[in-house]
Amino acid sequence: MTWRIATVLGLRDETATARTLALAVRDWPGHVAGQHLDVRLTAADGYSAVRSYSIASAPSSDGRIELTIERLPNGEVSPYLTQQVMIGDQLEVRGPIGRWFVWLPEQLMPIQLVAGGSGIVPLMAMIRSRASAGNAAPFRLLYSVREPAAIFYRDELGALPTQGDSVVVTYAYTRVTPKDWARPAGRIDAELIARATWPSNTRSSSYVCGPTSFVEHTTGLLVAAGFDRRAIKTERFGATGERK
Repeated sequence: MTWRIATVLGLRDETATARTLALAVRDWPGHVAGQHLDVRLTAADGYSAVRSYSIASAPSSDGRIELTIERLPNGEVSPYLTQQVMIGDQLEVRGPIGRWFVWLPEQLMPIQLVAGGSGIVPLMAMIRSRASAGNAAPFRLLYSVREPAAIFYRDELGALPTQGDSVVVTYAYTRVTPKDWARPAGRIDAELIARATWPSNTRSSSYVCGPTSFVEHTTGLLVAAGFDRRAIKTERFGATGERK
């Protein structure tokens, strides 16, 4: 794969620690929802660091993409991208990467999305791709976050139920819940899987993305609920936020 030059066109804060970068990539070959790319930063002394980030935007033909990046404590790359990069700056990127964890507009079966924290990013690309393609497949999203302030794409997700788009969103708060929230704070469990996901006899495909422990825990619950393991695709992140 070739390293390409990406110019920063826009910046948007999603949370106190996460920022979306809008990029124009020279000679971008195009991507499909769920893919990621590598970003390389090179210091003046020649030291370079490469990190992989999921693409948040739907496919487009104009070479414009979006990345949503969460700042990691003691990170080498994410602090620069979320705090120092400016509009007009240029970055080196390589991609798109990945052919397994993808959603294609010709898929018409019901889709179950399960996200943990920043694992929402490639799943948001799927939701956006569905809308841009005019696809009518019903989607359900189960989104686990620490607290309401940690939600990525809050306004966009909040508008989905009012648009008649048949994308149903359910939140699971692990530490702090909104006032008068019916469910106590805690991890996704079997009861929530039964209530918020497709019935196991539905011929659905599932995409689970988040930290490794989250993915393993949630996938186990889906399988125990009767989901076909072969129809569950997973994307894992390690403790440093890097893709597995």
